[in-house]
Amino acid sequence: MSDKTRDKILTVATKLFGRYGFNKTSMDEIAKIARKAKGSLYYHFHSKEVLFTEVVKREMTNLRQELIKVIQNINFSATEKLKQYIVVRMNYIEHAVNYNETVRADFFEHYDFIDDLRNEIDRFEKAQLEIILLQGIKEGSFKEIDDLSVALDTLIMLLKGMELTYFLKDSPEKANPPFEKVADILINGITQ
Repeated sequence: MSDKTRDKILTVATKLFGRYGFNKTSMDEIAKIARKAKGSLYYHFHSKEVLFTEVVKREMTNLRQELIKVIQNINFSATEKLKQYIVVRMNYIEHAVNYNETVRADFFEHYDFIDDLRNEIDRFEKAQLEIILLQGIKEGSFKEIDDLSVALDTLIMLLKGMELTYFLKDSPEKANPPFEKVADILINGITQ
């Protein structure tokens, strides 16, 4: 079976999971819309959980690419990188429909099958944020940090907390300040 078939299945699954959610989307429906035999789905993805994980992984790969652009921008100071990192991350996640379902699901039922992906994302984010913090300390714009590991864990908790409060609201745009302002407040706490 070709990569073209796999990509078609992922594209259709992304749309259906995004529209109806994980629980209300069936493999039969994905096969029908993709115009593929159900056996093709199970050849490429042995379960709906594996398929959904790949869909979320695709969203997170795109997010990683956007965040790496921020980190690699040599024209940004560490302060600007941290602000852009937060803004880009939160704006991107706002539109990552399938990832958002996993955030919401934590309050109702846990998607155990996505835990490895979440842990991988956390490790990636800690590495990126460490680059920013070390750059800021070197530039003299951020305070010295006694325990970098605790600082990184705290930043991850803050970002995840923003996800929860933002995406669990019925009308997030009315309930939360703009991400730029949130980033400014956070950055003011670590700048010299």
